[in-house]
Amino acid sequence: MNKHKVQAIVIGGGAAGLSAAVTLAEAKISVCVLEKMNKLGGCTNLAVGLLGVETDLQKKHLIDLTRERAFQKFMDYTHWRANALLVRKYLYKSAQTISWLGKMGVEFALPSKYFPGSEATWHLIKPKNGQVGALGAASTMIRTLHSRLKDLGGQISLNTTVKSLKIESGKIIGVVAEKEDKGLLELEAECVIVCTGGFGDSPEFIKEYTEYEYDKDLFSYRVPGLKGEGIKMAWAVGAAKSKMDMELVFFAPHTGGYAPVELPFRQPNLLVNLAGERFMNESIIENPVFSVNAIARQKNRMAFSIIDDSILEGYEKNGLDLVNVVTANMSMENFKEAMQIELLKNRGVLYQADNIAELADKLNINANKLQKTISEYNSACYSKDELFDKNSKYLKPLLGPKFYALKFAPSAYGSLGGIKTNHNMEVLDNSENVIPGLYAAGTDANSICDPDYVFILPGNSLGFAVNSGIIAAETAIENIRSEK
Repeated sequence: MNKHKVQAIVIGGGAAGLSAAVTLAEAKISVCVLEKMNKLGGCTNLAVGLLGVETDLQKKHLIDLTRERAFQKFMDYTHWRANALLVRKYLYKSAQTISWLGKMGVEFALPSKYFPGSEATWHLIKPKNGQVGALGAASTMIRTLHSRLKDLGGQISLNTTVKSLKIESGKIIGVVAEKEDKGLLELEAECVIVCTGGFGDSPEFIKEYTEYEYDKDLFSYRVPGLKGEGIKMAWAVGAAKSKMDMELVFFAPHTGGYAPVELPFRQPNLLVNLAGERFMNESIIENPVFSVNAIARQKNRMAFSIIDDSILEGYEKNGLDLVNVVTANMSMENFKEAMQIELLKNRGVLYQADNIAELADKLNINANKLQKTISEYNSACYSKDELFDKNSKYLKPLLGPKFYALKFAPSAYGSLGGIKTNHNMEVLDNSENVIPGLYAAGTDANSICDPDYVFILPGNSLGFAVNSGIIAAETAIENIRSEK
């Protein structure tokens, strides 16, 4: 077995891992990043931007959200179930982090809201090519961090799978890893930071540790390689389990999320469940968390958005009622083509019918019940929504001649949690004691979105990954230096 020694090992080369590694290298701590895939980035290769509060860019554009108000909004949204000390540390560090990245060469666009009712905390990363807000724009940040780490002399080993953490007398002293075609490696270190991106690519892990089952009542992104291995390695050396969940949103099943065919259906149209009943004020559809919570309560955790030709023509002529940063980059020009392709696939996602009875039959909903719901809804469109007080500007009657329904179900950008840490990102055991030399950051340790992703302050997934990686590294640096 080959043996090597460095001061710090980072497991995982995504946003959290690279941010931690660069922070360590800037402090002249020798560091090695071990990444099991053949490229860096992980979830960040699908990301758009990260949260910042009181940044120079916000001040320049007169965005006056303070850190104090952001903290209060965050904790109110989570009903104080999130780790308050960690939330505060993360939010208060976020502006410094945006500046740190900017000095490296990461370029940001105007700070954005996710939807009209949210705050402009989402610092969208400008891609080298393509449109701001496009999925994957944050991959440019990965390249910048990688370049910075190389300039500082940090090591990166791709195609290297960590098999286990080494512990001696209660302290982490390194890892055992396997590099493709080179056998087992034993690396000694004064600290190890686990940043492996969670368990979003493990249906087994999702089924065992969350209330969902992949491809049954959850149709989430699966970024290759995110199997929960880092979490299990930490548990094996005594780390306590944190709450585990999915970063829930809602999509049409099997479409890949934010598909063009979803565009006119992700509007405040009539939403019904399998009983043919309305179950929420459709105006809240702009907030993915509120919507998915309502959908997840329905039978089989599904719902149908129903429109007709008149509504569709209105969207084509006048534009959509609601857009967010992602859908703002999408066009209705190709919708009809996308709709025909989806109908031909006939996979139980999109339905078309000549009348309500036919639509009810295709949706497996009682025809009389659906007809009653639509009749009541149409009446509300000409007067007032007595059921949920839906905003009148979103009340559009269903008149035909054709009717369309798209199925929505819970989805997720990835997983949340697994390894319990304190607000310094030090890993805790079951007695709430720190395991010396062991840290976790990013998705593996995300305890700030409890129970929901805080969409009113957008940018938390990538924002927490980068900031928690920095926090973990700064804590490790302080501990390494104090031991000398």
